[in-house]
Amino acid sequence: MTDRHADLSARIRALVEQYFALGEPPGSRGGAKIPLHVPSYGAEEVNEAIDSLLTTRITMGEKVRRFEALWAEYLGVGNAVMVNSGSSANLIALSVLSNPAFPRRLEPGDEVIVPAVAWSTTYFPLVNVGAVPVLADVDPDTFTLDPEAAEAAITPRTRALMPVHLLGNPCDMARLGDLARRRDLFLIEDACESHGALFEGRKVGSFGQVGTFSFYFSHHISTIEGGMVVTSDDRIADLARVLRAHGWQRDVRNKAPVADPLIDERYLFVNLGYNLRPTELQGAFGIHQVPRLERFIQIRRENADYWNGALRKYSEWLRLSPGREGQGSRSVWFGYPITVQPSAPFSREDLVRFLGGQGIETRPIMAGNFRDQPAIRLFPHRIAGPLPNAEGIMSHSFFIGNHHGIGERERIYVKECVDEFMRRWA
Repeated sequence: MTDRHADLSARIRALVEQYFALGEPPGSRGGAKIPLHVPSYGAEEVNEAIDSLLTTRITMGEKVRRFEALWAEYLGVGNAVMVNSGSSANLIALSVLSNPAFPRRLEPGDEVIVPAVAWSTTYFPLVNVGAVPVLADVDPDTFTLDPEAAEAAITPRTRALMPVHLLGNPCDMARLGDLARRRDLFLIEDACESHGALFEGRKVGSFGQVGTFSFYFSHHISTIEGGMVVTSDDRIADLARVLRAHGWQRDVRNKAPVADPLIDERYLFVNLGYNLRPTELQGAFGIHQVPRLERFIQIRRENADYWNGALRKYSEWLRLSPGREGQGSRSVWFGYPITVQPSAPFSREDLVRFLGGQGIETRPIMAGNFRDQPAIRLFPHRIAGPLPNAEGIMSHSFFIGNHHGIGERERIYVKECVDEFMRRWA
């Protein structure tokens, strides 16, 4: 780098720092007082990404590897393999378990038990690899897979459980893990929106054969788009590295020998593959986001504790989630869910409409009861029972934003808005 290049680079960095020091630009929240999310990145991430752009080292490389190492260390797992999105992480994880090179692989037509309430990208990768999603009911307090419903859904065709740590709530991994062991099932954790959640002292994503995370813009930490496959099984990790990048073994730790002297070892294709690689720009964001995560989690937990305390007086009409706490477990509150009791004199829509009018953004609980989504008619699936809790969530539940941009003033504003709404019905 010439002196001129170095000087310009330093000036760019300084300008980026000055820009972020000014705070949010006017109108950046789109008029919402409590938006669903605000950016989790700042000058450090942007300058790191600009550094990659200026050096032109932008495809998957050293910064992605640094982020992978940081994430594996944070979770306490042996391997983290980054991909371009959380949905791609699910696709890679399931493609590994169904690959011809994997022992006792998932076969087309094998059933995988999933919660009836989740996001679409939990279900679709199962269909992509030929598996059959089996929708089982969920716990109405944590919105996660009910272990009793999961066990009741098992048939001779069942090969795996795929619990989803929804809304930052860890699943009951003691009961689900025991069920997987007793029935000799794969255990695949979708932890895409539960970064740092704990179950009995262990971070989610570290219990099963494989786990997945998303670093989409609205999640606890973000690489704008991005995902991670995590595992302590080196075979799974190496196969994930092969499948994410064309089927070549360039990034594999335990490489096969090159038998044919005419094949360049950089282009030795040993399996099937996609092109689901992340970029260095995503890695650049990730290496600065991981150190921020615990502080972000602390803020989210403080928000949820405040709202649970402040709104408890409305328990006749509102059901609030306790999360999963105690004995080393913690929820990390992707959002703050509220369920309107069926006996309330108002509907969910009444409350959602009022909050929206006060500048408080809301969302349904992910895709709701996926049994009722039109897309499910297009692929083989099975519904395990009547799903009463999923039905209730579909009809009566929603969530508001809960993130590091919410402090005491915003917490109180939400509480005061709910108080105002409730006075209408007193």
